[in-house]
Amino acid sequence: RSVYDDQPNAHQRFMEKLDACIRNHDREIEKMCNFHHQGFVDAITELLKVRAGAEKLKVQVTDTNRRLQDAGKEVISQTEEIIRCRIQQRNITTVVEKLQLCLPVLEMYSKLKEQMKVKRYYSALKTMEQLENLYLPRVSQYRFCQIMIENLPKLREEIKEISMSDLKDFLESIRKHSDRIGETAMKQAQQQKTFSTALQKQNNVNYSRNVHLGRSKILESKNEMTLKRTFEEDDEYEEEVLTAQDLVDFSPVYRCLHIYSVLGDGEIFENYYRKQRRKQARLVLQPQSSMHETVEGYRRYFIEDHILHVTQGLVTRTYTDELWNMALSKIIAVLRTHSSYCSDPDLVLELKNLIVVFADTLQGYGFPVNRLFDLLFEIRDQYNETLLKKWSGLFRDIFEADNYSPIPVANEEEYKIIISKFPFQDPELDKQSFPKKFPMSQSVPQIYIQVKEFIYASLKFSESLHRSSTEIDDMLRKSTNLLLTRTLSSCLQNLIKKPHIGLTELVQIIINTTHLELACKYLEDFISNITNISQVTVHTARLYGLSTFKDARHAAEGEIYTKLNQKIDEFIQIADYDWTMSESDGRASGYLMDLINFLRSTFQVFTHLPGKVAQTACMSACQHLSTSLMQMLLDTELKQISMGAIQQFNLDVIQCELFAGSEPVPGFQGDTLQLAFIDLRQLLDLFMVWDWSTYLADYGQATSKYLRVNPSTALTLLEKMKDSSKKNNIFAPFRKNDRDKQKLIETVVKQLRGLVNGMSQHT
Repeated sequence: RSVYDDQPNAHQRFMEKLDACIRNHDREIEKMCNFHHQGFVDAITELLKVRAGAEKLKVQVTDTNRRLQDAGKEVISQTEEIIRCRIQQRNITTVVEKLQLCLPVLEMYSKLKEQMKVKRYYSALKTMEQLENLYLPRVSQYRFCQIMIENLPKLREEIKEISMSDLKDFLESIRKHSDRIGETAMKQAQQQKTFSTALQKQNNVNYSRNVHLGRSKILESKNEMTLKRTFEEDDEYEEEVLTAQDLVDFSPVYRCLHIYSVLGDGEIFENYYRKQRRKQARLVLQPQSSMHETVEGYRRYFIEDHILHVTQGLVTRTYTDELWNMALSKIIAVLRTHSSYCSDPDLVLELKNLIVVFADTLQGYGFPVNRLFDLLFEIRDQYNETLLKKWSGLFRDIFEADNYSPIPVANEEEYKIIISKFPFQDPELDKQSFPKKFPMSQSVPQIYIQVKEFIYASLKFSESLHRSSTEIDDMLRKSTNLLLTRTLSSCLQNLIKKPHIGLTELVQIIINTTHLELACKYLEDFISNITNISQVTVHTARLYGLSTFKDARHAAEGEIYTKLNQKIDEFIQIADYDWTMSESDGRASGYLMDLINFLRSTFQVFTHLPGKVAQTACMSACQHLSTSLMQMLLDTELKQISMGAIQQFNLDVIQCELFAGSEPVPGFQGDTLQLAFIDLRQLLDLFMVWDWSTYLADYGQATSKYLRVNPSTALTLLEKMKDSSKKNNIFAPFRKNDRDKQKLIETVVKQLRGLVNGMSQHT
């Protein structure tokens, strides 16, 4: 009221009392907050504990529910099984009752089937009459009874058809006789071919110099023996066979003709007989269910009735040629289909040998067989594919069994064994005393041997194809190139990518591929010796092993770089810096010393590698280490860094620089390797010396002492140190030095932000 009464200084006194009252209330509020603060914190803590317990309870309830559901499933399953068993018991009882009524009918029907089986056709007809008149009416309400009633006319028709089987047996006996004629023709053609081949080889002066012809002779002898065994079983019997009547029983024909005549279907029989005789060729050439059955089937039926019997004046030559073309088309179609699915090279080779004998035989009778040899060229590609698949498995097994260490030899005998397997020449190694080691591992001579075996296997198919030596040489080189560039290259690439292959194994793989590459010229000589084709010939293809093994080496080198970086990352991950330490430990971190020791021992293994590979691996490792350390400093999750941590980090970088300067891999010029850590060095020097005036004054100049320090990098690290100073120095505002340092940091931060903003605008 005094304020409104306009008393002197009333308003001022009122405001003073009001301020005093406000201060009293503030003190009370502060006391109240201080009093209840700890209780509030405790309440929050208890609440967090309750939440954890609630989550655990939820998990337990969920797990209990799941186990209960799982247990319930078993109960439900057993209950359903009991229900099914009871239904089955009830059904069994019902079935037993009904079967007692139906059993006589079933017995009579079974008797009928047995009579049909033993060809007692008259008794079977009598049994069918009893079923129709006596037994079936008793159980006519059942569906199976209706089926029997419907089947009885079919069975009568079946009796009629079964009588025709005798005729089919007769046709089969004729076909059996023609089999022997065909086999004899093939045997004679093979014997003539063997004789001609032996005579040609005897006249060949250079035969003894050809390495493979000996193997070819053995293979040819084996083929002759195989065919001989095929025919020997029937030779004695063939000598006793004089006429077709002695081989074939004609009584089934007379019996079937009599049955059909009695039934009034004599004309139908005659037409069927003539039609079946014309279809014999098609029946013979039906495709088999598997490649093996196809080979065995055509072994017997290559020379068939439509080739020999239809030429006895029964049909014209035009019709014979038409049947031959039909048969040839079917043979080619079936062989092409089966060979495309065949994965066994031995079976494909056996098929090839049979086709060659077949073609030579038919060619001797004047039939054109060019399409068969065209088919052989198609099958040759499939044969090469099966070989590539087989050798892919062999290569994988060799690589899996290799220990990827140099081959040790204890004496001259072991040394000569390795030299006999692989063309290795090294005068320096020859001068060394035993025991000594070859630079390559055990897989190299094994791979070389397998490549030669592949060439032998590929050559087996090229024999007897009536091709020139030049064409055979070209085939071998093309197939060998496929083996090197596709199969072996793929195996090497997969081997290099396997996780269990370490740095030592990768180094050995590079050495192995180098020696395999050098051996390619010996493989070319090997092929030339087999085919007697000189490598200087214009049309002679070259082996592509150079590119194959070079690509494998590049892949192994890249994998070395990758694994080195991965190993460095593993060491970096175990780094445990105390980023808030007040001062350094005075020595480098343990993890870094372990990493440097690992790198030293690793680069010692690289002494057998080409210099550029080892230098590149060393430079890549140092650059990756430098980048990883820089990323550790600038990690966004790292909020604060003290000067002591910077000093400790500097000790680690010094060790890295000492390692780089110790020339772990020879061949670097000057301090080239140390330049990998130049960014870290300039950044750490800037913070250790605290030389911001020089940095800011010389920024942008080519002669700047801190040319490699990016303003954004320096700003990020400085802000982390700024935050660390604020947190660790609670009384910093009361110390003049700390206040000046904070002001300096803030000033430098502002200037760095200005540089960063200027760079972004310029960009």
